[in-house]
Amino acid sequence: MVSWPKSILSLGANLLTARTAARLKRDRTDRHQRRAFRALVAKLGAASHWRQLGLDSGMSYEAFRDTLPIQNYGSLQPLIGRMQAGEAGVLWPGECMFFAKSAGTASGTPKLLPVPSSMLAQFRRGCRDALLYYTARAGHAGIFRGRHLFVTGSTGLTPSTGSAPRTFVGEWPAIAALNLPSWAEERFYEPGMEIGLMTEWQPKLDAMATRTATLDITLIAGMAPSLLAFAETMKAKTGDLNRSAETLHSVWPNLEVCVHGGVPAAPYMAELRSALGASVNLHEVYAGAEGIYAAQDTSTTAELRVLADSGLFFEFVPLANFDAARPDDCRTQAVPLAQVKTGVDYVVLLTTPAGLARYVVEDVVRFTSAQPPRMTYVGRTSLMLSAFGESVMERDVMQVLIGTCQRHRWSIVNFHVAPLFGVALTGQARGRHEWWIELRPGTVETPTGPQMAMELDAELQRSNPSYRERRASGRIDAPTVRLVMPGVFRHWMRYHGKWGGQNIVARCRSDRSIADELAQITKFARDQV
Repeated sequence: MVSWPKSILSLGANLLTARTAARLKRDRTDRHQRRAFRALVAKLGAASHWRQLGLDSGMSYEAFRDTLPIQNYGSLQPLIGRMQAGEAGVLWPGECMFFAKSAGTASGTPKLLPVPSSMLAQFRRGCRDALLYYTARAGHAGIFRGRHLFVTGSTGLTPSTGSAPRTFVGEWPAIAALNLPSWAEERFYEPGMEIGLMTEWQPKLDAMATRTATLDITLIAGMAPSLLAFAETMKAKTGDLNRSAETLHSVWPNLEVCVHGGVPAAPYMAELRSALGASVNLHEVYAGAEGIYAAQDTSTTAELRVLADSGLFFEFVPLANFDAARPDDCRTQAVPLAQVKTGVDYVVLLTTPAGLARYVVEDVVRFTSAQPPRMTYVGRTSLMLSAFGESVMERDVMQVLIGTCQRHRWSIVNFHVAPLFGVALTGQARGRHEWWIELRPGTVETPTGPQMAMELDAELQRSNPSYRERRASGRIDAPTVRLVMPGVFRHWMRYHGKWGGQNIVARCRSDRSIADELAQITKFARDQV
């Protein structure tokens, strides 16, 4: 194994930073995407499933769009099962050893997506470019002088049952971590492979804090809730050692950046900044089990620039034309990245080096700039409130709740919004939104459910015309707010095996699958008092 000195690695990082800064000034999105398309189609054309659907390795994009149906997980799941059983060449040439398990936030059931060696290369390149986007913005590569701590779930992999040859299942950060280049694992990766394998969340946080308290950490990465849980653990750990550790920066004076993603950080932003320290920068990366999609670049705003040169091919379908039950109805309405328009909500389609083609990621994005392509996350196609025809997206509920809490300096721990059904005299579906909210104790101003309900209702009517119209017509009544005791959401996540790692509670749903379980938890808690 070659053990590169840190000085050589820092020099290389500085050179790559300068090159990335120059590259970001030029917008070559169309060229990069055409190259990615040609490379992907050439490989897909050698896989049995895509050949059967008429895909040809030399076809144009227009022929690809008109020929190949839009795919969702349901249409690919049997084929992925064959790959997991060891069959080669189904969606991608060759065999596939690793399968990434999604968090299952939208559907409630995790998905398994193939991760062949070509997809591992995309993860590595995407992660590298996302970090270089940050160093280009910072103007230096100082983060590569210290170690990088990843606060994620277990890096352990589970062997697939009965597969021959053996295949393994795990979260995508785990698969990526276990396939790091040796120099990256030796020089940068924390908390080390032994702690990384731990499965129990709180003991793992304790072990991370113990190991890293005296190290030179320059970068910390993870989802916002996980990072806050770790910051609390580190504060307790250093307090036991009689050290001042009000912020993570006070523990690690060279901590420069917090890389976050996987869940919109807006509800946690004030608390996250407080936990990190005022001088620590934030850098958002947009990623999932399907790939690394976008990251903040040199722009001074929080928009995310699409990683057009990382091996993924992007298409976008206007949300207004998309039917999740019949995704292929809008096959020809998809546009490539070079043709997107600003201000339009789009559903993301991906073609990847894992063998996914025209695959519905279920994310909704909105472009703030087309050249270069920068976007913001709006929500999930399945995580919205539409039981009464209101079409309230995940981003809508987050923004109104954040705005309300900021006015009163309330701190959000977790929340969920669901419909509460009723029937009008005409027989028409009618009801209200039910907000389940857990706030952090110790606020200056004591919140009440009716007060919050009135403010959330007013804010949502102001920001969402569809909701406003249905409130005016009586289709939706005024919302109700349930302020739950501390620990209710944690209990729900533990019950479903989702505590820690990449897992979160769905912010909103058009059914009551989560809300009814929260009701049972709170009823049980009241009965025990």
